[in-house]
Amino acid sequence: MAKGKGGNTVAAVWEIAEPIAEQLGLQIWDIRFVKEGADWFLRIFIDKDGGVGITDCENMSRAIDKPLDDADPIEQSYCLEVSSPGIERELTRETHFEACKGEKIKVKMIRAIDGVREFSGVLEDFDGSQITLRLENGGAMSFEKKETSYIKLDDFSF
Repeated sequence: MAKGKGGNTVAAVWEIAEPIAEQLGLQIWDIRFVKEGADWFLRIFIDKDGGVGITDCENMSRAIDKPLDDADPIEQSYCLEVSSPGIERELTRETHFEACKGEKIKVKMIRAIDGVREFSGVLEDFDGSQITLRLENGGAMSFEKKETSYIKLDDFSF
């Protein structure tokens, strides 16, 4: 298995984690391998219908620990964290956008549009790169995903 940082590590861990999650009745929402200060963190975000509890996180953490050690896809030492993606989960993958069409989201743009960087509305469409958002005022806007800092579910608006 390929060792390395970022995408290669995430892909290798995803391959190990997905069947384990499925056996536990869970889905992998996202996996991130990030450096914070001097430390590396492998974060596995799990989900299931009805939401994830601490027991689910503990079970996933225990179940994946040995397979990760055996496969050794990460060269450096790291801290493993397993958690729920949370109520304001970030949408990063095409499957996230498909599953969340019609949901309220908030978007932060990299560059302001007419002096505004943050928008809220309903996710109307996503074609793989272009996002269409129905704004709170009834208008619509479309933009490229690559133009955003983040896109998250927004359970606290409206």
